[in-house]
Amino acid sequence: MYRFLLSRQWVILTLIALVLVPTMIELGFWQFHRHERRVAQNALIADNLGAKPLPVEELTSPGHTVPRADYWRPVTATGTFDTAHEVVVRRRTSSDDRVGMHVLTPLVLRDGRVVLVNRGWIPAAADQHSYPPVPPAPKGEVTVTGRLKADETTGASGIKDLKGLPDRQVMLISSRQQAELIGREVLGGYLEQTAPDAAGGTPEMIPEPDHDSIGAHMAYAVQWWLFAAGVPVGWVILVRREKHDREAGTASDVPASPESDTAEAQATPSR
Repeated sequence: MYRFLLSRQWVILTLIALVLVPTMIELGFWQFHRHERRVAQNALIADNLGAKPLPVEELTSPGHTVPRADYWRPVTATGTFDTAHEVVVRRRTSSDDRVGMHVLTPLVLRDGRVVLVNRGWIPAAADQHSYPPVPPAPKGEVTVTGRLKADETTGASGIKDLKGLPDRQVMLISSRQQAELIGREVLGGYLEQTAPDAAGGTPEMIPEPDHDSIGAHMAYAVQWWLFAAGVPVGWVILVRREKHDREAGTASDVPASPESDTAEAQATPSR
């Protein structure tokens, strides 16, 4: 009855179904785990943004790698901006998706150490080889409040650390690289400045990271699992249809019996 399942066509179809089911289940769990990570990250961002600001020296030090648990923590730093070693970070977007640069200015603390401050976004120069007009940093001693971030890497950001860039332009924010250029001890990570407001509104402050959206990962997970459930159902439907078609074809191929032929001839009037 089901010997057709041993045919080459049906063996291939069955093997494909057997491969698709676990693959789709695994893809569903992959999306589910991405959903869980997004929810956990949103909770971390919300908790850290709401924390009480701490002196930056309490959370980082020279050579320190800022752990994920401290990302976006509000910190304060008091010192003097060193505009002589200010650099711009290329290929950064504003809150409305304009491509420009971030202004990275070292802040020399009272003890002589340095913390990097991302003062915000500015438009890029018309000529990519030129240094853009940068709004001046405040003079004298200032207290800056900002969100603590870890040093950027190509692996985490996807941004290539290109070499041979114009003077005072970088691709990634790295406290180690800047320590070599400045010649001072630089605290690990950097600050995204949130206060005080920049004079004239420029550089544009970097907005808070999104911690409300959870994306569509959960919907994708359910979708993959529904696909996985649909494969065996579809396979059964195809098998039953094939069986029905074969039975119907076999019945139509059965020759009529002699008795039925005689009865048919007698029922037909002669001309």
